[in-house]
Amino acid sequence: MNAHTLPINDQRRHDLDWLRLIAIIILLFFHTGMWFNHWGWHVKNNELSYSFQYWMVWSHYFRMPLLLFISGAGTLMAMGKRTPSQFRRERFRRLFIPLVFGMFVVVPPQIYYEHIKEYNGYWDFYKTVFNFVPYPKGSFSWHHLWFILYLFIYSLLALPLLTFLRSVRSVKFREKVFSFLSTPAGLLFIPSILLLVTQILLRPFFPEETHDLIKDWAYFTFYFLFFVYGIVCYSNPNLWNSIGMNRKFLLTVLLVSLIPFYVCYFHFRGLLVLPLTEDTIETTFDVTAIFVSWFTVITIIAYGQHYLNKPHRWLTIANEGLYPFYILHQTVIIAIGYYIVQLPWGIAAKYWTISFLTLLSCVAFYLAVIRPFNAMRFVFGMKPKKKEKELLAKE
Repeated sequence: MNAHTLPINDQRRHDLDWLRLIAIIILLFFHTGMWFNHWGWHVKNNELSYSFQYWMVWSHYFRMPLLLFISGAGTLMAMGKRTPSQFRRERFRRLFIPLVFGMFVVVPPQIYYEHIKEYNGYWDFYKTVFNFVPYPKGSFSWHHLWFILYLFIYSLLALPLLTFLRSVRSVKFREKVFSFLSTPAGLLFIPSILLLVTQILLRPFFPEETHDLIKDWAYFTFYFLFFVYGIVCYSNPNLWNSIGMNRKFLLTVLLVSLIPFYVCYFHFRGLLVLPLTEDTIETTFDVTAIFVSWFTVITIIAYGQHYLNKPHRWLTIANEGLYPFYILHQTVIIAIGYYIVQLPWGIAAKYWTISFLTLLSCVAFYLAVIRPFNAMRFVFGMKPKKKEKELLAKE
């Protein structure tokens, strides 16, 4: 070990693996639900239901922040003993190459099914991708792969922090962070207030109705902070352990915060009438949602740490396939859903059929087409199969 390098626990965190798996499954059911709720999406069922929105509105505020928090901790582990240049090359291979591949191969079918009646077939449509006109005016987009783009940019932006946290120079910084965040109140409110401040400063200039992922600095900063929180929390073992120790308090505060969150949402749905102006209610909801995002993520991390840090023989295989599954899932949901929603079935039957056919299709495609072949593993951001065997042998 270099004399200027501070050791960080790089052991596999089974709880983070389990939570990553759970978060991806939530994404599967969430994106399937987009067929049937009243929110705008690329494609919709002819019959819609508000019932989906009651659980989706909460999950909307923690599903991607949870993945980014986990990715932050995972990125700190991925840094390992790599030099900055080695880390950049690894991030390029793992993130940028799958992003480009996905934009030309995985995402276009989503746009095709959205405009299927305008073309004489898929290849007639696919030529328009190379006009490089951004979606929605054209056919060039990253759609759900924005997460990979953001993760790539975040990893590069956080590289100085990652390098610093692995150096002996960070000891006092870590101690100071622990002193601020070691108490339940500090852990809950310091990160969430920082999130709130950034949104107060940025959202007036980047309102949600003009949301553009590549230009929206409000959302970019919001998600970046969750990524950084994952890095910082995992960099200090004492802080990490204190999260799990305070899980009951975290859960209590989360449940309390959900009361004004849902009261405001029920007002929007016409189920409650609040004696406040619409602007006041909207502001209350937006502020509460920011706190709910952080409270939910840190509570899930706390309970996962306490109950899920256990290995399972299938977890390694499942965890390896999660990245390709994420890349594929939304395209498969739309491709399968396009035909399922035309059937004379009820919403529930369509929803569960799309969900489970997508799950089975993605898993089967991964096992049969991606996992065995190094060329496919490469474009989906996986390590070569030969090296995987060597790593397993070393373990």
